[in-house]
Amino acid sequence: MSGGLSKAMIAPLLTWYDQAHRELPWRSEPTPYRVWVSEIMLQQTRVEAVRGYFERWMAALPTVRSLAEADEQVYLKLWEGLGYYSRVRNLHRAAVDLCAQYDGMLPADYEKLLALPGVGDYTAGAVASIAFGIPVPAVDGNVLRVAARLDDDVTPITDPKYKKALRERLLDIMPTDRPGDLNQSLMELGATVCLPNGAPRCGDCPLMHLCLAYHHGTTAIVPVRAQKRSRRVEARTVLLVRYGKAVGLARRPKQGLLGGLWELPSLDGHATPDELRTALTLRGWQVKDLKSLRPAKHIFTHVEWHMNGYYVELDSRPEELTLVTPSALRAEYALPSAFRAFLSVIEGEE
Repeated sequence: MSGGLSKAMIAPLLTWYDQAHRELPWRSEPTPYRVWVSEIMLQQTRVEAVRGYFERWMAALPTVRSLAEADEQVYLKLWEGLGYYSRVRNLHRAAVDLCAQYDGMLPADYEKLLALPGVGDYTAGAVASIAFGIPVPAVDGNVLRVAARLDDDVTPITDPKYKKALRERLLDIMPTDRPGDLNQSLMELGATVCLPNGAPRCGDCPLMHLCLAYHHGTTAIVPVRAQKRSRRVEARTVLLVRYGKAVGLARRPKQGLLGGLWELPSLDGHATPDELRTALTLRGWQVKDLKSLRPAKHIFTHVEWHMNGYYVELDSRPEELTLVTPSALRAEYALPSAFRAFLSVIEGEE
């Protein structure tokens, strides 16, 4: 039986996409800047989670130049909760470069887009095809999954060679009239029909007649992924420090995980109340009160934090911390979501 990824899929896929695609704010007005920002936000983040972030971002920073001129704390706060903060720092770096090289405009050139900080093959392909109509593919996890099932291919989709070969195959069949829509239709199919978790909705798929995994009964085992490396587990003790009504924040080191971001001060390991009092006294902090908070866990890509928390009231000002009001913390300071579990005790305070 013939089938698999080929030119034969283009017409039924685009017909389906015209009728079934989700209405998304970056699709309704696909300017190069809006497409670029949305694609960076959507990396490793669900579409529904991105909607609100995208709309707030565009209200505050509607152009490349406004992003280039923005204070770091502004764009970090707008990004708060999306994670992977290197992405937003690269967005800002790229905006500065765009202003210097292209008068604040994204270039209608795949290779020039690829040269921007934080832009890889996928993002360059998405912006080039969707915003500029350039016939280049944009291969993300959804596209990899759809292609693997169409071909009933058991090559691990995490293999860089598989992704490179797929990109070359798509480049050969990419239409010149609707390349952006083809890329988006493949992504949309993977996100809404050819699902990553649970059974794919094959009965709703416009490519069912071409899908070899469907015909061979292998959709439950394709695509194949290489076994993930186990995450390293780190124990942390996180402190919600109060001096009067203020909350104490620290800056993380510029290099490494969450580099340069604000954090609730923390210690390596799980400290008991007595061990913590001793450690803080050695810092010169005068502890007035210390209470345990509910433990929390946060998962990064390669690291898992298991955190114990303490509410710490001080009698003296901690010179190494930045003191902010709870309302300022909520409105102005970007705090990684790893620490947000410990803020419920000050919810509603001004």
